[in-house]
Amino acid sequence: MRFAHVTVPGAREPRLSVVIDREAILVEDLLDGGPRFLEELIAGGDDLLAQVRAASVETAAPRHPLSDVVFASAVLAPPVILAVGLNYAAHSSELGLKTDSTPTVFVLWPNSLTAHEATTAWPRSLSESVDYEAELGVIIGRPAKDVAAADALSHVWGYTVVNDVTARDIQYSEAQWSRCKSFDGFTPTGPFVVTADEIPDPQDLHIWTELDGHTLQDASTAQMVRPVSTLIAHLSRAATLLPGTLISTGSPGGAGYSRDPQIFLRDRSTVTVGIDGIGALTTHCRILD
Repeated sequence: MRFAHVTVPGAREPRLSVVIDREAILVEDLLDGGPRFLEELIAGGDDLLAQVRAASVETAAPRHPLSDVVFASAVLAPPVILAVGLNYAAHSSELGLKTDSTPTVFVLWPNSLTAHEATTAWPRSLSESVDYEAELGVIIGRPAKDVAAADALSHVWGYTVVNDVTARDIQYSEAQWSRCKSFDGFTPTGPFVVTADEIPDPQDLHIWTELDGHTLQDASTAQMVRPVSTLIAHLSRAATLLPGTLISTGSPGGAGYSRDPQIFLRDRSTVTVGIDGIGALTTHCRILD
C-alpha cells in the first residue's frame, strides 16, 4: 500500500491518506476513529494495517486528486531520524572521505523535515555550498534490538524517499555532520511511504536526482556498501530502534560538491530526487540575502 500525509481542500492540517490511482483517501474516512498520522498506523501493528487495507477496497469514501492536495512530510514525528554517511563507495570517493569499517551514523534534527513540493530556504550568509543527496528512507515498524541481519527486514514497516540536503562548507568545517544537514527544511521526505510488502528487495531500486532538468545522480541501491539489513542489525546493537524511526541510508555518487565546476543548489533551483517504485520528491530552493 501507498500512504501520504496530505492537506485536502478546506482542511487546516495534514492527515494520513491512502493513495490509490493518483487519488488520496483519508484514512479517517475509511475507518471510524482511524489513524490520523502514519505514526499512529504503525503503532497499531499488522491488525490495524489489515483493517485499513480491507476498508480501502471498493470504498465509497471521498477521493481527492493528488493535484488538489498539499503534501506534508512522509513522517511527521519519528522517534529519531538516523542518517548513514559514506554508504556508497562512489560518494565516499568523490567527497575525498574514507568508508570506515563500521557505518558513519549521525542524527538529523526534526525541524529539518519538510514535504514534497515545499520550498526550502536558507540565508546566503550561512552557506552558498548547499548540495543534494538522494537517499532511500527506511521506516521501522516493530522494535528492533540486537536483530540479526537475516531477520532485519522483518522489522521494516515501509520505505520512502529522502533528500539529505547538505551545507558542504559547514560539513567540512565541523567534526560532526548533524548541523550541516539539519537547517530548517533540509530533510524533505516523501511524497509517499510504500509498505514493505511492495518492495521485495530494497537493494534492487533505481535511485536518481534531477536538478533544474539535468540528471546528476543515476544509480542503484545495489551499490550500497552496507545493505539495509546490515544497517538495521548494526544500529540495533547499540539501542532499540523504535517503531516510526526513520533511517536515511546514504547517497550514491554524483554530488554537486565533487563536480568540476561544482554544482550547488541555487536561488530558485528545483531539485527532484526519486526512487523507482516509491516516488519522486521535489524541493524548491530559495537563498535569502
